[in-house]
Amino acid sequence: MSKNSQIYIIKTSPKTILEDYHKLLHLADYQQHISSSSKIIVKLNLSWSKFFPSCSSPPWQLEGVLKTLIDDGYDPKKIFTAENRTVVTNIEKGLKGNKWNPIIKKYNVWFVPLTRIPFVSYESLKPKFLKLKDRQLHALDSKIFPEGFKIPQFYVGKPIIHLPTMKTHGHTGAMGGSLKKTSEEMRHGGITCAMKNAFGGLLTKRRHFSHQYMSEVLVDLLIIQKQIHPQIFSVVDGTVCGDGAGPRTMIPRIKNYIIAGYDQVAVDAVVARMFGFQPLDLPAIKLAHDEGLGCGDFDQIEIVGEDISNINWNFRVKRSIVIWGDQMVRKGPLQFLYPLFRNELFFLGPTFASMIFHDMIWYPTIGKKRINKFYETEWGKKFKEYPAK
Repeated sequence: MSKNSQIYIIKTSPKTILEDYHKLLHLADYQQHISSSSKIIVKLNLSWSKFFPSCSSPPWQLEGVLKTLIDDGYDPKKIFTAENRTVVTNIEKGLKGNKWNPIIKKYNVWFVPLTRIPFVSYESLKPKFLKLKDRQLHALDSKIFPEGFKIPQFYVGKPIIHLPTMKTHGHTGAMGGSLKKTSEEMRHGGITCAMKNAFGGLLTKRRHFSHQYMSEVLVDLLIIQKQIHPQIFSVVDGTVCGDGAGPRTMIPRIKNYIIAGYDQVAVDAVVARMFGFQPLDLPAIKLAHDEGLGCGDFDQIEIVGEDISNINWNFRVKRSIVIWGDQMVRKGPLQFLYPLFRNELFFLGPTFASMIFHDMIWYPTIGKKRINKFYETEWGKKFKEYPAK
């Protein structure tokens, strides 16, 4: 069986989490895949500037990976943690709210805000790519960015370590531009994990145009990653998972798993299976599997470490009012309004509506109750132990 079809899984606890990340990376034999002489990107996951359990990379995930790299002799000056902004997130607030700043300083590595580095034309780089150079993109270079798709120049030629969390997502259950099977797709599931973590790095703040073709875009991003990175490695935190109306307004579920893998499709397939979904029912996984970009068939994936064959957490994907409204305009009965979304002034309305709902209504009420309940758990106490500055 191909090495890329292996997924590595460890059961963990708040007391052993840093040691367990060390074990996980060594179980995955990461030093044979990621050279210590390389400049390495560690791609964070910022889904909310504010802290909410399972929403963004938790501090122990970042510390576990950085500590392992540094302890194993990797040069901190060659390690670049990175994240981008969206129309509804703020990098500086995210660094503080998720307690990443003190960890980045502690291990003396770089932080690269992707808003401040040059993006270059993807087409201009294609002749230099050695892999998949003739493969056509599905949506990014025609439907989303017909004027020309750009990627961060900083990314090219560096291995990347993704740090996603395990959570549901209201957008990733729907394929293409149709809402006809929305209820069925919600039952089948929608997740955000390894494949989706590239979304925040390779796309600019205009990424919201991608929501109409989410599955195709995730596959496009995997194609691009395989062309520009010598190695892609995902280290997934499932200590606290998000169930329900992801990627923000979720119910935190403590599950105590951490996962790693070099095959991004297989990583997502395993996560989907643990959630209780059939991986090949998820359009992005199915499309990537059929394209030969990875293995989405759970039965063909070798699990190394914990046996998760009988796990079914019965997660259910729901849509927040913001995602519901977004899908009504992009794919549903209000689609006649969609051309207005391309007007930046008009788009300020939905942006402010999202901020008002998430930050001013949901977070101080329902969200705060869920956070306070989380703080009573051992993982909540672990989070509070991390310094804010």
